[in-house]
Amino acid sequence: MFTQVRQHLRTPRDLLRFCISRFNQARLSFGHGSDNAHDEAAYLILHTLNLPLDTLEPYLDAALLPQEIDAVLSLAERRVNERIPMAYLTRQAWQGDFEFYVDERVLIPRSFIYEMLGEPIALWTDGADRVRRVLDLCTGSGCLAIQAAHHYPEAQIDAADLSPDALEVAAINVANYGLEERIRLIQSDLFDNLSGTYDLIISNPPYVNAESVAALPAEYLHEPEMALGSGEDGLDATHQILNQAARFLNPNGILLVEIGHNHEVLEAARPDLPFFWPEQSDGGSSVFLLTREQLLGEA
Repeated sequence: MFTQVRQHLRTPRDLLRFCISRFNQARLSFGHGSDNAHDEAAYLILHTLNLPLDTLEPYLDAALLPQEIDAVLSLAERRVNERIPMAYLTRQAWQGDFEFYVDERVLIPRSFIYEMLGEPIALWTDGADRVRRVLDLCTGSGCLAIQAAHHYPEAQIDAADLSPDALEVAAINVANYGLEERIRLIQSDLFDNLSGTYDLIISNPPYVNAESVAALPAEYLHEPEMALGSGEDGLDATHQILNQAARFLNPNGILLVEIGHNHEVLEAARPDLPFFWPEQSDGGSSVFLLTREQLLGEA
């Protein structure tokens, strides 16, 4: 179909309409940077044409070169036929104001932890200048470690992941932000290869339960399997973190962990812990906060 309609498409407006129709017709699954066909089609066009990602309107009726139309249609065709998330096709993902390189070796950034770094949890960290050591556990692309470096300019950061492939991607992003002197990349199965203590530990570990993993749309199956599921209830890694984190935290240190939709399951499994669920932009509660003292039962 993409080849057949090529001659009828001349402007970004034509491409936008066509891509939206095809994405909806194909019943694509979104959630890797956008949540609807319009936004994904607009991003595809702007990225491919090297235009500002937040400015579409002035260019809608511009005349395009044949090779520009072909480039857009080529990516759109792969998105539909192979169900590859757009971020993997463009090798680009955004989180807040931060841009990251991504490919199939890492999850596409979407953790709500980034919203909570800095001012939102300042009450617990006693100010950004007091945070001197940070651990990003299950760092993947390194996106949260890099954002932590921005919010805590005095901090040295360890970014750990079991996957050497993921750490290769993280190294690209760390270098892109010039943070090689502040972010240390460590291959580790959770805390196994780590030492010392931290003022803040953040983690977006695998947390999808087995039933949900089996039902994931095709787009999600392009992501690393080891970064998605974690046991029958999705909380195997989370329980390991809860059991070990206290000895890696300084007094009054903070643990911030994302667990997706497992809020009620985790609270039922760990009634001994006073989880605090910070407010997040989508109205959900997928990230919990605990202090070292709460983990030890001292608060």
